[in-house]
Amino acid sequence: MPDTIALKTADVALAPVKSFDGPNGKKPKRVLSPRNIMLYGTLFVAAAYYLLPLYVMIVTSLKGMPEIRMGNIFSPPMEITFEPWVKAWATACTGLNCDGLSRGFWNSVRITVPSVIVSIAIASVNGYALANWRFKGSELFFSILVIGAFIPYQVMIYPIVIVLREMGIYGTLTGLIIVHSIFGMPILTLLFRNYFASLPQELFKAARVDGAGFWQIFLKIMVPMSLPIFVVAMILQVTGIWNDFLFGVVFTRPEYYPMTVQLNNIVNSVQGVKEYNVNMAATILTGLVPLIVYFVSGRLFVRGIAAGAVKG
Repeated sequence: MPDTIALKTADVALAPVKSFDGPNGKKPKRVLSPRNIMLYGTLFVAAAYYLLPLYVMIVTSLKGMPEIRMGNIFSPPMEITFEPWVKAWATACTGLNCDGLSRGFWNSVRITVPSVIVSIAIASVNGYALANWRFKGSELFFSILVIGAFIPYQVMIYPIVIVLREMGIYGTLTGLIIVHSIFGMPILTLLFRNYFASLPQELFKAARVDGAGFWQIFLKIMVPMSLPIFVVAMILQVTGIWNDFLFGVVFTRPEYYPMTVQLNNIVNSVQGVKEYNVNMAATILTGLVPLIVYFVSGRLFVRGIAAGAVKG
């Protein structure tokens, strides 16, 4: 038997090596295959569908009113002017005041920053506790939070008005910050809970064995590993709070109106000539902050959504 194996091995070793005239491997795919044409064609149509309105807004905001009255909304401006942008920011009338969007911008900043910080801080602790520190009634508490994420805002407006009035903070920025923080916590708690549940439990158990407590594990282990989900929560809250109109017009007074409410007052003004270039410039200025936040942190947003919204 060993002699047979040795003979076969020798035959394989002495066998002539076949020569190949061409390159090996799979045949390269054609760039313009029907599949690629359909794929890129669909992507091009979808991109054009979303970018065309933005293009019209930008070119309209850079035109003067005489050129706009010519009626060709798709043509680039023959003479670029930034006067509509200056007027939208500084001098457009938003009701009784004619100071443009500048006051509303700073009101939105004063509303958004503390609301985002408070809601993310509380929701992250809630999600961490629900994922790693099970307590009596935790499942009921989590179910109530999830149900709260799907309650229509309109149902809660009048009760919240009564509560804020009794607390003496109705019509103030503080009251609006509390409202945004409360309504943002259910969905953020769900995201944080799923994300923390997807992290390796061995890290949590090892820290417990080493004597680490609730806050030590959260601040020194969980938070440093959770940058993607914090970015997701920040983008969701910044976008939702900055673009909010309903809460801003219901729970604040005119001097505290956010940017979106002032934009509505500019666009729907019935006095004087309808200045479409100013309206377009004001609309772009209002949506600029969420766009910048998303484009700066978009990659982390996708990572966090994939990990926090699917796992768990």
